[in-house]
Amino acid sequence: MEFYGKRNLSSYMDEERTSFNQSSNHSPLRTHQIHDHHSSPTRSMMTVMPQASPDSPWTLSPLHTPSPSLLYHCIASLNRHEGNIYSVAVSRGLVFTGSHSSRVRVWRQPDCIEKGYLKASSGEVWAILGYGNMLFTTHRDNKIRVWNVTNSDNFRYKKVSTLPRKTSLLVFPRESPQKHKDCVSCMAYYHAEGILYTGSRDRTVKAWRVSEKQCVDSFVAHEDKVNAMVLNQEDGYLFTCSSDGSVKIWRRVYGESSHSLTMTLKYQPSPVNGLALSLSLNTCFLYSGSSDGFINFWEKEKMSGRFNHAGFLQGHRFAVLSLVAVEKLIFSGSEDTTIRVWRREEGSYFHECLAVLDGHRGPVRCLAACLEMEKVVMGFLVYSASLDQTFKVWRIRVLPDEQKKVCLDDGNTSDDLKRKMEYEMSPVLSPSWVEKKLLGSHFQ
Repeated sequence: MEFYGKRNLSSYMDEERTSFNQSSNHSPLRTHQIHDHHSSPTRSMMTVMPQASPDSPWTLSPLHTPSPSLLYHCIASLNRHEGNIYSVAVSRGLVFTGSHSSRVRVWRQPDCIEKGYLKASSGEVWAILGYGNMLFTTHRDNKIRVWNVTNSDNFRYKKVSTLPRKTSLLVFPRESPQKHKDCVSCMAYYHAEGILYTGSRDRTVKAWRVSEKQCVDSFVAHEDKVNAMVLNQEDGYLFTCSSDGSVKIWRRVYGESSHSLTMTLKYQPSPVNGLALSLSLNTCFLYSGSSDGFINFWEKEKMSGRFNHAGFLQGHRFAVLSLVAVEKLIFSGSEDTTIRVWRREEGSYFHECLAVLDGHRGPVRCLAACLEMEKVVMGFLVYSASLDQTFKVWRIRVLPDEQKKVCLDDGNTSDDLKRKMEYEMSPVLSPSWVEKKLLGSHFQ
């Protein structure tokens, strides 16, 4: 473990114990600072927020905005007492979180009101995927549950099926040959064909036809565990990544259920932990986040369909664990406790890091994001879950060029921005996370 500065692990632990004792003896009012970018920095407003009720798990967080191109703040933060959050998904105005418990919590967008939960007596929820009224979840028993959810005044859900289906009770119980041998870590759903893809730590990928509740194909995809997958809805190509350091592209054989490998992308030896696909009218970019802290990206050739390595994004100090792409923005969550917001310039390979979100004190294991349009300002809601057992909701607004110039002219000098960026780029890992990492169980 690498530390920055001359402090050792014991000093961090002593500091955490001291802060905990102080917080238990004093409970001051929380403040929420709002920075007004259309006035000088000295005119920032400070409003005193009332204490939350004892039953509410939500806390407000301060607002930091180092970039004139983007405004953001954390609108909610939840500490989970049921263990780490392993998965987050957004679908049709609802947010789903899966944790160490067997429950899938359901929250309403954007006010983060809890709507209820889905209960499955099968252990941890490793991955969640939503499409329409369908919700797919994977559990400790290496099976996939398919749910039907209804977003109304009264949230309702019904378990539709379990993949693979149970064997007949008339025969001796035995393991289904269609079942994964290890944890199902990721999923992707092909809308046009109704096929669900699942990737597992057993190195295999399986394709399920949901309507028939059958596994139609299974193949060994990598030499090590499969960590993430994304699917191009336009042509059905599947992208998988693994701890073996490779990204692979698969396509379904025309008229058949089998799949063939079309291309292997391997630009670094480090394990690849996350994938994101950014599509626009004329371009297609694939992003991969690896344990060396880099985000490599490839561009798809229009004529041949091949993916050519176009560069990499550097900024994270530790492993990149999660990636999400929405429009031209890419969100990356890292082991260094931060979330970076990147924007690709139209017609080029140039990427700009717009902001560094630094609310967590542990590795950011999973991310989800969705678009939130407000008149001329493009907005996003970003959901992040960390191994510090917190779940945070961020509201992000990307300013048009005209408003960006106003912000730059109103007293936000480059020196001020540089000082803020230097502060936000100095992650401090919590001692509890350091202990987990030293024990070698940091991603469990």
